[in-house]
Amino acid sequence: MAGVMGGEHSGISDSTRDLFLESAFFPPAAIAGKARALGFSSDASHRYERGVDFELQRRAIERATQLILENCGGQPGPVVEAVAPDHLPQRPPVTLRTARAARVLGIALPDERIEAMLNSLGLQVERVAEGFRVTPPSFRFDIEIEEDLIEEIARIHGYDNIPSLPPVARMAMMPASESRKSAMALRRQVAARDYHEVVTYSFVEAAWEADFAANTSPIVLANPIASQMGVMRSTLVGGLVATLAANRKRQIERVRVFEIGRCFRREAGAGPVDGFAQPLRLGGLAAGPAQPEQWGTATRRVDFYDIKADVEALFAPRRLEFVKAAHPALHPGRCAELRLDGATVGVIGELHPRWVQKHELGTAPVLFEIELPAVLATPFPAYVEVSRFPAVVRDLALVVPQSQALAPLLAGLKAAAPGIVRDVALFDVYQGKGLAESEKSLAFRIVMQDTQRTLEDAEVDAVIADLLAVAGRDFGASLRG
Repeated sequence: MAGVMGGEHSGISDSTRDLFLESAFFPPAAIAGKARALGFSSDASHRYERGVDFELQRRAIERATQLILENCGGQPGPVVEAVAPDHLPQRPPVTLRTARAARVLGIALPDERIEAMLNSLGLQVERVAEGFRVTPPSFRFDIEIEEDLIEEIARIHGYDNIPSLPPVARMAMMPASESRKSAMALRRQVAARDYHEVVTYSFVEAAWEADFAANTSPIVLANPIASQMGVMRSTLVGGLVATLAANRKRQIERVRVFEIGRCFRREAGAGPVDGFAQPLRLGGLAAGPAQPEQWGTATRRVDFYDIKADVEALFAPRRLEFVKAAHPALHPGRCAELRLDGATVGVIGELHPRWVQKHELGTAPVLFEIELPAVLATPFPAYVEVSRFPAVVRDLALVVPQSQALAPLLAGLKAAAPGIVRDVALFDVYQGKGLAESEKSLAFRIVMQDTQRTLEDAEVDAVIADLLAVAGRDFGASLRG
């Protein structure tokens, strides 16, 4: 195998009397990677794939012959030389502009000093109008462009002798939009909710994509850095689950982590490279006790509503809608889509029991994944007059079927509420004695207030009656006795 390893029958032993010496040149492109592909390495491949002097072969074979004769004796034979000049590397001259060197280095050196340094390196230097034309010798295969010569000048002159000067440029502070917060501000906000930031690889296992995203045809890497990192992620869930699994193996029960990163999916005409979209997302995971162990609060496991409160805090003062949904990574009965102004912006839920068991997590964590642009956008501050008049608070308990979801009912009540209604909020859910098994009671607190006058009982009663009528007509609700 030329340039890598000789054959077994060409070797020598103690009985060898006739020696045949070969001194050859092989271009790096022909040898690079060959030894690795064959499963072994050699001194020859190590040197040839990094480049050797293509004019050294005759001197090398003469020197080897001299050493053999001096130490072992014998008679030398003729030297047979085969040269293919057209296939040898070329060392074309490289132009070095003095002004360019001064601009790159940040210091101006006299032409005489530059010429002396280049000559000291064994380079052929010729003066031209703009500077120098430099021809590298055969053994300097690392000099091909002007910047290579500038690097040599810096090395010989001494890096410590080049002063470090601050850049001088006209810089303007761009205004920050009040309708958008920065990713760093979001990181601080999530960290303030007791989460720790992690940064995981965008390269993941193909099994993760199949498990957590039902993605059976992920974007495959042509040259992965490891066999278990062969595809691009389309969700942040895999990295968060792997972080939890690593902590669980180290007996760390309470884990709250988040990550801001890109995901990758196929989508025609979606990005800079046609056929691929690279959305930025925020992902989070919480597992273990809801609070650190302490004397003032009983220990309980974190649940869906704890993380729901964290997500709502990130979007405040905007209101999210949580709609029952299905997701391949999440529990089918404990998963919801996040909707903002009618558009789906994320998902939240408890990890599917199948993946909890597969990754040996013990208890199921709660996760969320949100499109980053949606959570970074913030409404422009708007002035709202503060009323000096007292608020009227009424509670309305409605009996609805068990299958009735809260979100559409709450949205319907808010849509039907007149301007004096400041807030409609759920504060109690009841199931049990006094209700059929197919029913549940939802209790809403309704706050009414006017900025110009005190509300009268008649108009308050009329508002409650209107809301009750809407709930009965559109959602089959009745007033709880």
